[in-house]
Amino acid sequence: MSQPDLKIGPKIKAFRRQLGIQANKLAEKLKISPSYLALIEGGKRKIDGDLLLKVCEELKIELSDLTSKSDLNLANNISELLDDKLFEDLDILGPEIKDLVNTNPKIARALIKLGDNYKLKDHELVNKVENLSGKMIDNRKTSFPGEVVSDFIQENKNYFPKLEVFANSVFEKIQTNNRTRYMSICEFLKNEYSIIVKDVIPEEGKPFSKIYNKEKKELLLSDFVSLETKKLFAAAQIAQEGATNEINEYLSKFTFPSDESKKLTKVALLNYCGAAILMPYKLFHEECKKQKYDLELLQNTFATSFEQVAHRVTCLQDPKLPGIPFHMLRVDIAGNISKRFSLSGIEIPRYGGACPRWNIYSAFTTPGKIHAAVSKMSNGEKYVCIAKTVEKGVGRFGKSKSMLSIGLGCEAKYAKDFIYTENLNVNDKKTEIPIGVSCRTCDRLDCSQRAFPPLHKKFDVDINSRGVSVYVTEQK
Repeated sequence: MSQPDLKIGPKIKAFRRQLGIQANKLAEKLKISPSYLALIEGGKRKIDGDLLLKVCEELKIELSDLTSKSDLNLANNISELLDDKLFEDLDILGPEIKDLVNTNPKIARALIKLGDNYKLKDHELVNKVENLSGKMIDNRKTSFPGEVVSDFIQENKNYFPKLEVFANSVFEKIQTNNRTRYMSICEFLKNEYSIIVKDVIPEEGKPFSKIYNKEKKELLLSDFVSLETKKLFAAAQIAQEGATNEINEYLSKFTFPSDESKKLTKVALLNYCGAAILMPYKLFHEECKKQKYDLELLQNTFATSFEQVAHRVTCLQDPKLPGIPFHMLRVDIAGNISKRFSLSGIEIPRYGGACPRWNIYSAFTTPGKIHAAVSKMSNGEKYVCIAKTVEKGVGRFGKSKSMLSIGLGCEAKYAKDFIYTENLNVNDKKTEIPIGVSCRTCDRLDCSQRAFPPLHKKFDVDINSRGVSVYVTEQK
């Protein structure tokens, strides 16, 4: 087993340095020459499987630490950050960014934190000017606490084994028909934690989704939300009562920039555990395999929502029982990304909207229908992507709901295991949709939907000639 496509060598060097192990000492333990180790760490020699396993043993790391694609997301975020016009004159290239991520991932993450802080301060200044002037001068409202949640989830590959164990233990106690599980969960809360669940209609002008009164031991759930949402809230309350230690342990291993972002991440973990109670890992994995990830069928089987199922399939990352590595994102009709996570390797923008060619946006044209497409990135990687709109909001007469689009996808090599490819010819180049990450980082000059010029290419205007868009001069 050789690893020609992954820059494992620089990662080995980084882990070795972190442990304070000299190169010659590691080479001695591996029974190879120091010069050969230097070639491996420099990315100039492949490393076979046996030697790779031995390296992991000596460095006391997991194989996934060296072979994981998680650094792709970090590299993409760095690329997006450095493509800002602030760094335009530095001409930083892609290989240089990859080298940084491979050899110094901590420094790369530090740059991201600096970038987030820069963007936050910029937005705060804009907000102050807007408040003083009474005029909107910028509509970029990035949710930075939400970005921290995404980073936390990405770092843990959206898999939290201790929460899975807790959730499974609860599920074993409340095994009932999926459609009556809400009542079973409510009974569990009453019997185990003396918490009474009440379904109530909020007073006019005082809307809410849930309220937990710790003193009264009451969990109030709004009748304006769906039964699927109620079940998740109730299941998450079980996690809040019984899995606090496990959740705090995960939180303690991550550096949060603010209490707000830490609390928001805790909510995400509570919801993760709640979903695991409703869709226990082993049973859910079996159904996913059997139904080839038919999300609507899974939704009906477990009596959950489409978004809950889509999010849950991304959690199947147990090394002993893995599922397909998916990416997932959620956007509103204005293009704002409120959820993003990628194990597939696809690049999802951090600081702005995604490529308009992604089917997650075209899904808004036919609400409620699942759109499936083969998307091809500019680097040649192909992905099978699906998208569907969902409604959020108050379920009562006279109240409007918001519409969101949920996107899910995987590498094209998993097509045979993904039901939505049955009507797609993955190998037909005519049906491939060329996509990018965002206009500012995309180098496709033949795109008629380009909204901004690419930052890494010189932009010029010829009044006598026009390409496929105003930002693309006709190629000569």
